[in-house]
Amino acid sequence: MDFKEVITQRRAVNFFDTEKDVSESLLREAIELAAKTPSGFNLQPWSLIILKDKEEKMKLQKLAWNQPKISEAPATLILLADRQGWKAGHPFVERNFNEMVNAGAMKPEQHQWFADTCAALYGSSEDKQQAFACKNAGFFAMSLMLAAKSLGLDTHPMDGFDHEGVRKAFRVPENYWIPLLMAVGYFRKGAELSPPKWRKSFDEIVVKF
Repeated sequence: MDFKEVITQRRAVNFFDTEKDVSESLLREAIELAAKTPSGFNLQPWSLIILKDKEEKMKLQKLAWNQPKISEAPATLILLADRQGWKAGHPFVERNFNEMVNAGAMKPEQHQWFADTCAALYGSSEDKQQAFACKNAGFFAMSLMLAAKSLGLDTHPMDGFDHEGVRKAFRVPENYWIPLLMAVGYFRKGAELSPPKWRKSFDEIVVKF
């Protein structure tokens, strides 16, 4: 399946085959493909909680407008966006800097410059911290949906949920925002797939002020 087929055939499906599981290896492959997503300074401020247990999925479903696909899909993901994923001392920030030094892209003496630049770009206000986290996690989420489709899986991203309720129920630390939930599985054969939705044209997308 080439990219044009992947992006054309990817749909947000509402009905999942409850008898067909998603193997751990296939889900891992999709996530590792999505991990190649670009991010600001390669900081990768995203994480996932993977729910496959029926009871855990039902707990989430009750906090998400009782959407059946949350429990019907074999795997449902909670996407996390780390609003502190730019901060000096953060384990992934420090690992990222060290990996860049090892690759020859940075020198050890540039650490303070790197920390100051990340703070200025992403941490100087709450708005910037939120934008940084959600923007990059959004890149990852889209890549994950496309990676899943390329492997024969179907997905559905969801905004409709009680953010604070989900945070408390799944003990999500305060530094994380939850941009979306995502059901992952296989479209249920025989269910009705809605027609593709309209999309803005090139001329409607391109603007000039």
